[in-house]
Amino acid sequence: MTRIALCQIPVDHDPKTNLETVRDALARVPGADLAVFPEATLTRFGRGVTHTAEPLDGPFVTGLAEAAREHGVAVIAGVFEPAEDGRVWNTAVALRADGSLAAAYRKIHLFDSFGAKESNLVAPGDEPVVVELAGLRIGLVTCYDVRFPELARALVDRGADTFAVIAAWGSGPLKEDHWTTLVRARAIENTTCTIAVGQAPNPAIPDGFGVGRSMLVDPMGVARHDLGPGPGVLVAEIDPAWTATARATLPSLEHRRLGVDRS
Repeated sequence: MTRIALCQIPVDHDPKTNLETVRDALARVPGADLAVFPEATLTRFGRGVTHTAEPLDGPFVTGLAEAAREHGVAVIAGVFEPAEDGRVWNTAVALRADGSLAAAYRKIHLFDSFGAKESNLVAPGDEPVVVELAGLRIGLVTCYDVRFPELARALVDRGADTFAVIAAWGSGPLKEDHWTTLVRARAIENTTCTIAVGQAPNPAIPDGFGVGRSMLVDPMGVARHDLGPGPGVLVAEIDPAWTATARATLPSLEHRRLGVDRS
């Protein structure tokens, strides 16, 4: 069994405040093997991200690494890195329990929808990432990415047995319903455990980012845990046998007819 901490935190514009929030959350999950934090844990979305972005050896990720090492827990969290063209990359970092960097995934699909234009500030990544962490092979997915089933399938084809979906999901009509439906859909169609962690709303910053609803979804699409809308930290367990059992019962990945599916 792998013990997973879903860390549904509110995010501030100030990275130092957010790092303290991360530290507080990690202190509340003794015994967890992996703690997952939201997209944009470094700083809240907005035009300021181009000034607040840091390289992966900057103070925020260094602080995350120190906290991971102190508590003996692997960590996944969202940050922003400076990109070459003056924009930033929206990056999910994966740190081992010793604080070393295991992987960094730059968000591929940018949220140019519902009147937003993420690509004004964010440059797209171009490479799916699967990372071995806490005994799992985790495919990394960031927010709007979850609307693209081909990314999840590419991660499974690279050996993912678990998805980690991190988000700063925007509020609005049907948006929360889309989030819960899409997370469960990616789990079902890939018979893959899915850890989905979103920002909690920050009442002091009414910009619409963060609806909560972090979930642990099993390979048959059952939401084993749902944190609801407010801040919270929950430790849950993933049993690797869930995936083996689901894939034996529902071998849809084996039933793909690639020549037909891709024509």
